[in-house]
Amino acid sequence: MNQRTSELPLVAVVGPTASGKSALGVWLAERFGGEVLACDSTQLYRGFDIGTAKPGVSERREIPHHLLDVLAPSETATAGGYRQMALAVLEDLRSRSRLPVLTVGTGLYLRALLEGLADVPQRSEELRERLRASAGEHGAGYLHRLLKRLDPEAAGKIATADQQKLIRAIEVCVLARRPLSEVHRTGRTPLGGWRVLKIGLMPPREALYERIHARTDAMLSHGWMEEVRGLVGGGLPQNAKSFDFIGYRELREVLRGEKDLREARAEIQQATRRYSKRQLTWFRKDPGVHWLAGFGDEPRVQDEVQQWLRQQGLADSQRAS
Repeated sequence: MNQRTSELPLVAVVGPTASGKSALGVWLAERFGGEVLACDSTQLYRGFDIGTAKPGVSERREIPHHLLDVLAPSETATAGGYRQMALAVLEDLRSRSRLPVLTVGTGLYLRALLEGLADVPQRSEELRERLRASAGEHGAGYLHRLLKRLDPEAAGKIATADQQKLIRAIEVCVLARRPLSEVHRTGRTPLGGWRVLKIGLMPPREALYERIHARTDAMLSHGWMEEVRGLVGGGLPQNAKSFDFIGYRELREVLRGEKDLREARAEIQQATRRYSKRQLTWFRKDPGVHWLAGFGDEPRVQDEVQQWLRQQGLADSQRAS
């Protein structure tokens, strides 16, 4: 038995926000005997539903969905944590001969799952606090200069103003006693036993932006502001990372009286457009993606995906009867 036939298929649907990944994931799961795994850092959180475009019960069409609502709003999501949860789900699907269909909004999480992660040290709050204090004392650019001395390669990939990433990079260098870039090149354990089939959605830009704008309006009309008000009033810490999600930070500013809803709406739409560009930039770097021009809920695109998967040998072994 060769490697291709001994490995089980796994489908990953990638693409920008609002491109219809969730709809296509459900459609594929229905036809190929599968279940959906969300691969999105925002959809992990309970209570953050409308603004993260988390598929509702009716949208799931009785297809089991995994890795939604698994973290409390006060918890911190990480690529490593996601990988551990996803591996457990995949093992369960393997035991039941179900096709995993990943709907991927966070490219880093997919990479972590498929390629593995380096064995990096755990967080040290004491060291982080010292670094923050030093940054305040020495001024702008200090952390970047420090990282440049410890690991020039890593410093070249992190913006001078990105304090969070700079602190983590320095933290790893200090605790591991070697450059972060060296740590990342060693110790990875890639996903084994699965044949990964990546499908990419690339709708026309103007049509995508129209959907982004329309979806923002629909979210607002379906209670997004009330959802944010409930989170704020529910005792969630003001510095919770989940409040940094697109839309949640803007609507919280509306509740504080710092801007009006019209201004927030425009900012959310703009931030979402920019996010979609970053997602596409990330996914385009992957040469293994089979790209399709259109949205995941278009019958033409769905037919093309089904035909391509059959060509990969998926339909013969996985299609639901």
